[in-house]
Amino acid sequence: MADNSLVVNHIRKTYPGVVALDDVSFDLRPGEVHALVGENGAGKSTLIKSISGAIPFNEGSIIIDGVEYTHMDPILSRSLGIEVIYQEFNLMPSLTVAENICLTDEHKKGSLVDFAAFRKRTQAIFDEMNIHIDPNEYVKFLSNAQKQLVEIVKAIAKGTCRFLILDEPTAALTVAEVDVLYDSIKRLKARGVSMIYISHRLEEVFEVSDRVTVLRDGKTIGTINTNEATTQQLITMMVGRELSTEFPKRITPVGDEVVLEAKGLLGKNVNHVSFQLKKGEILGFAGLVGAGRTEIVRCVFGADGRLEGDIYVDGKLTKIKTPADAVNAGMSLVSEDRKLEGVLLGMSIKSNIVVSLSKKLSKYTVVDSKKEREIAQEYSDKLRIKTPSIDVPAGSMSGGNQQKVAMAKSLAAGCHILILDEPTRGIDVGAKREIYNLMRELSEQGISIIMVSSEMDELLGMSDRVLVVREGEIVGELDRSEFNQEKILILASGAEV
Repeated sequence: MADNSLVVNHIRKTYPGVVALDDVSFDLRPGEVHALVGENGAGKSTLIKSISGAIPFNEGSIIIDGVEYTHMDPILSRSLGIEVIYQEFNLMPSLTVAENICLTDEHKKGSLVDFAAFRKRTQAIFDEMNIHIDPNEYVKFLSNAQKQLVEIVKAIAKGTCRFLILDEPTAALTVAEVDVLYDSIKRLKARGVSMIYISHRLEEVFEVSDRVTVLRDGKTIGTINTNEATTQQLITMMVGRELSTEFPKRITPVGDEVVLEAKGLLGKNVNHVSFQLKKGEILGFAGLVGAGRTEIVRCVFGADGRLEGDIYVDGKLTKIKTPADAVNAGMSLVSEDRKLEGVLLGMSIKSNIVVSLSKKLSKYTVVDSKKEREIAQEYSDKLRIKTPSIDVPAGSMSGGNQQKVAMAKSLAAGCHILILDEPTRGIDVGAKREIYNLMRELSEQGISIIMVSSEMDELLGMSDRVLVVREGEIVGELDRSEFNQEKILILASGAEV
């Protein structure tokens, strides 16, 4: 094989009772962007960890430049030029951007580290990639989008990277930053770097990749040239069935009963916000990254506090200063950051789902463990959480399944106002449809939903009304008859027509 070629050769990986990878094969050509797609649980994460040496595979081999390796470990993998950028950030918050990027570089003045050289090296790479981040800034002060860009630069900074694996690289990026990433991919490709690109956003697959391989249930379904593929074809390969319509239609009209009203909320990036949520309504919050959508719903939920304003639940003025107050009022928030705020990674799926029900399921301080299991299993089945058992740790599951656990926890608590912040981020097309169906079912049952989303199709497909947020303010409101993508973007950006 030619230089900078990588072949996954009949890889098999098993866990007790689970076959995670079953005879998976595909090849990565020199200078190619090869997309890897599949539903959550299809084996994508296990495969990239096998390639990087993070986990050992049971059978098969990795062939690099014609040399076959029947085992792989992180040191060997990096020595062969393999770098992985995972969904979760691997940065040191208390260090500067330059220190994170150049941490292992040999820049010294005598026995001292040459921090000036760190900064100079980092700035040179930023200039080359058109990235506008201060090398002296501490990582803990960066946005998620900026952290993602730093991760990418960190991976390629040494110049030894030949195979770059990108796992959902645009999940936290703005449109402009996505363009920067695309430009960077083109430059890396021109230099002969081969890339595996993992994304649930199929439009990205068609934008950046040369070929695409589909995994399903741990098996290779097929590889196809991207310019010969269609979206429907890839979806059918991924889920093994036709998905005729993405968004379920509303059956029962939204009534006039107001279950939540915010009046003059003032807080962190929240500027005198007022709105109403009706019974059974799905209310979408649109806006650019950093517009204040998340801050508004966190203010309502008592997560960040507020300086002024009132909240009415079911027509009654309700004191909500903490999330506990919100939960007691019948609200639940599924955060966009499932790792930090959505899921207890070290606890089992069962424990996560019923964690808020301990008092309800207890009698004389004794918890009804049978009822706990019944409830956890019910919601695990309803959300189709892919797991061999509800007793496995939530941290061992894919990101999409962790998101489902976070939703199951909220639903099991019996809330009638459900706040979903980026509910389908990192979730595959099949699982998205399941969540959309569940959201519609809940709204038909009278549960009111606030949905913050960066996906325009999702907003327009699921919302009954859309509120547009810019700089912490609600600058527009559209009902379904007025839905227009261009109008939303104009309102969100403040552009003049």
